[in-house]
Amino acid sequence: MSTQLSESAQTRRAVSNILKGSAGNLVEWFDVYIYTAFSAYFAVHFFSSKDPLQSNLEAMAVFAVTFLMRPIGAWFFGRYADRNGRKAALTLSVTMMSAGSFAIALLPTKEVIGIWALVLLVLIRLLQGFSVGGEYGTSATYMSEAATAKRRGFFSSFQYVTLIGGQMLALLVLVILERTLGKDVLGEWGWRIPFALGGVAALVVFWIRRSMEETISAEQTAAAKAGATGGEAQPGTMKLLFTQHWKSLLICIGVTLGGTMAFYTYTNFTLSFMQNTSGIAKETTSVISFWALFIFMLLQPVYGMISDRVGRRPLLLWFGISGVLLTWPLLSALAGTKDPFTAFLLMMGGLLIVGGYTSINALVKAELFPASIRALGVGLGYAIANSLFGGTTPLVGAAFQKAGQVEIFFTYITVGIGISLLVYIFALKNKKSTHLDHEQGHAWEPAEAPAVPGGGRKDDEKDLVDASRR
Repeated sequence: MSTQLSESAQTRRAVSNILKGSAGNLVEWFDVYIYTAFSAYFAVHFFSSKDPLQSNLEAMAVFAVTFLMRPIGAWFFGRYADRNGRKAALTLSVTMMSAGSFAIALLPTKEVIGIWALVLLVLIRLLQGFSVGGEYGTSATYMSEAATAKRRGFFSSFQYVTLIGGQMLALLVLVILERTLGKDVLGEWGWRIPFALGGVAALVVFWIRRSMEETISAEQTAAAKAGATGGEAQPGTMKLLFTQHWKSLLICIGVTLGGTMAFYTYTNFTLSFMQNTSGIAKETTSVISFWALFIFMLLQPVYGMISDRVGRRPLLLWFGISGVLLTWPLLSALAGTKDPFTAFLLMMGGLLIVGGYTSINALVKAELFPASIRALGVGLGYAIANSLFGGTTPLVGAAFQKAGQVEIFFTYITVGIGISLLVYIFALKNKKSTHLDHEQGHAWEPAEAPAVPGGGRKDDEKDLVDASRR
């Protein structure tokens, strides 16, 4: 009975911490996605071109540039989280995002301050890119560490529930404002409303995150503050990452590459793709995207629960194989349809494939690194792949759209997924002991001794083979 009570208490504790951690993730990604959701309405106030395709290309260029800050943010916040705690890093990240959203809500347009409007917009978006670069790795780490051992796939899937939820919420606000304010008012000043909402929501999350529990040990924090001794690298340092865990970092980048390209294709680029290539009205594409993302969001925990039974690798293989075979047919069919329901089914088909990656990718990456370098390793690996490939996907797609060569874009995405598929096949094993197993309890077999909350056991660390060799 005591065991049941203990397991129940652990579950309640995990649920509480996951909700607090994911609330911030929801708000951060809402603030990221309102830019692309409302770009068609505010672009004219910051970009000089009157051609919708050109202004969209310029807006996506700014969106892509902000991704360049993500590796820097991942480095800063990853190091900060591994040395000072996940809670402190997540709180600082959401504070920066809130400041950026308020700044865009109040930003003067080019009619008022000329070219400085665009300059300030880019600078603010760079700040937000820096912030979200730290949010991903730290939140992925926190949710994986806060989860119970047997349900890591389920609990960690809520990172993408909230990530997708942020995008869906941005689309919901777009649909509501389109219906209530109308295009003219929305284009004149209504586009400022979602940025103000994002700023307020981030402040609420700042208050919620104060009661989060820390998941790293006091020993790790003390070791970071004490400095390097005996030639050993400190926790959360680039020296530790590149000397002892560089293989895991490369695998992390490979795991992310194709997944982030596919994710941004089906959740971000398809909005403008349906408008400018398929010829479907803006209001209709917003509704299509909203309902597709809503279903996609609900499916994340389902995929996560499946991974808790069959392992993580089968889901990644589902994504990789299906993505290579079906990306071209799905996007080609979407380009040729004007029927909203058909477009919805095609978008949903792509999302069902991508779900094999999104639901568990955070956990797979967290399992590659020990606690002493986890936030930095996960964050930097994700940010590098995301900056070079994921964040540039809408820009590359818009460029091929404008050139009338969307077929080349389909091939580009397929090749990216194929590269990640090779990583899933040759670099990952299924149901093998990981760093998280040794620190937090084993997912696939009973632990030999109780895990130390947030820390791990020194005896395990000596016997644990680097995750890159699994």
